[in-house]
Amino acid sequence: MILNPKTQTYDYLDPASRDLMLKTIAFFEAKGKRRLKADDHERVWNYDFVEFIKKENAFGILMTPAGYGPADSRWDTFRICAFNEILGFYGLCYWYTWQVSMLGLGPIWMSDNEAVKHKTARLLQEGAVFAFGLSEKAHGADLYASEMTLWPVDGGYRADGSKYYIGNANEAALVSTFGKMSDTGDYVFFVVESDHEQFECVKNVVNSQNYVAEYALHQYPITDADILSRGRDAWDASLNTINICKYNLGWASIGMCTHAFYEAITHAAHRRLFDHYVTDFPHIKQLFTDAYARLTAMKLFALRAADYMRSASAEDRRYLLYNPLVKMKVTTQGEEVINLLWDVIAAKGFEKDLFFEMAARDIRALPKLEGTVHVNMALVVKFMPNYFFFPAEFPEIARRDDAVNDDFLFHQGATKGLGKIRFHDYALAYDSVDLPNVHVFKEQIALFKEMLFAARPTEEQTKDIDFLLNLGELFSLVAYGQLILENARIYGVEDELVDQIFDFMIRDFSKFALQVYAKTGSSEQQMAYCLRMIRKPVVDVARFEGVWQRYAFALADAYEMNAGS
Repeated sequence: MILNPKTQTYDYLDPASRDLMLKTIAFFEAKGKRRLKADDHERVWNYDFVEFIKKENAFGILMTPAGYGPADSRWDTFRICAFNEILGFYGLCYWYTWQVSMLGLGPIWMSDNEAVKHKTARLLQEGAVFAFGLSEKAHGADLYASEMTLWPVDGGYRADGSKYYIGNANEAALVSTFGKMSDTGDYVFFVVESDHEQFECVKNVVNSQNYVAEYALHQYPITDADILSRGRDAWDASLNTINICKYNLGWASIGMCTHAFYEAITHAAHRRLFDHYVTDFPHIKQLFTDAYARLTAMKLFALRAADYMRSASAEDRRYLLYNPLVKMKVTTQGEEVINLLWDVIAAKGFEKDLFFEMAARDIRALPKLEGTVHVNMALVVKFMPNYFFFPAEFPEIARRDDAVNDDFLFHQGATKGLGKIRFHDYALAYDSVDLPNVHVFKEQIALFKEMLFAARPTEEQTKDIDFLLNLGELFSLVAYGQLILENARIYGVEDELVDQIFDFMIRDFSKFALQVYAKTGSSEQQMAYCLRMIRKPVVDVARFEGVWQRYAFALADAYEMNAGS
């Protein structure tokens, strides 16, 4: 399950996609770690990477829906996962240029403006990057309060206002910009060009290699030909774009954690302290084994969530639960993986020549982009009643690695009715395996479900966002474990590794149960249930040693990035 760029062949992809992935890896390995780190320290925007994507038509192949570009162009989430992981593996700034381009493309591909679509396809073939003008300095992502305004004048419009936290706005060929009509107050999405004289790139608001701009439009001329969508369609385009793109955040985390793991395990395996190798100490084995199990779980879940994205329809919107979990749960698990590794390598993690230094800094960003963890948790909680108490039947979804365009992602429809979305019975996944720790986890789930019925939150508690967020953490673990089990079967993951994954799942469930117990507003009955949920994983020394030796420790010396010039 763990990417090694020097041995990965991508045989599971079609020839054109495989060739692109291998060329992308070759680009970074030829660049080398020295220059990668030097560019990071000197905050050099990634022009060399943009030249690479132009030469190889990488964005044109991966982000042009079928019918708008060459034969090998399609929006294929399965191969997008692979590209996401590679970019995250080599650095957040490269992934970020890709991510914010995808955000900028969302409102375009979702619109009915065919002229802009064909222009966009041409720009992609030419190697352009894009940007997504949604957030504002005073309002963040509060779309209701947006102040960017289109004023009707002389048969057209003038755009006035500013946007903030906008990646790529320094170089974007087109910036999809969200605002309001001055006369009707309707929402509107329109495109502007960053090199236009009425477009001001004010500054980079962050002190990093990324370019996260503040930009302003000063009486920028707009015609109907520049408008992508209006009213409810514009509102839906903003949220549906985020539905697609926040999924990428989990893959950036997976890529960064993987590279950091290689550095940490190789360093520890060769370092001797107190006449022992660091990897001989029991607590070090525990830290690495936990990190490996969590990283594997992150990838299993994110891959399985892609199957639901690719199979989605107006009748099957289960992806709207799993996508926020990739954004929220996978990224926070990424923070946990880095913390575990950092506890092993300690001061080494600060060294300027290691990738780890970048990962330890940048891993913190991902839970905070495309809506905070709290915003996504508030979304997830809406699905909890139907998930637990009103399951529906759906055809089983297989691994979706077919080379087809994901049409539905650009026709998601209205962003409402989340409380009506139904899910298949999570017990199908949990009952499909016979493993000690999965059985313990099932007991925890049963108690949680019983608590939701017998000691359900009061009206006052439902207004306490902090209380609901803690309940949401418990719910998230149930859905997280469900997709991990589904995908472990699909990918043939061995039982000992699956059981080790549920070792940390039990501990995490116990931790969040204790947090609910300790909440000021929790009732005596809820507290009693929470205490019963606190459980210890099944101890199996042979299983633990097997995972440590065969999986975690086996990665020592398995990969090191080329040093370069």
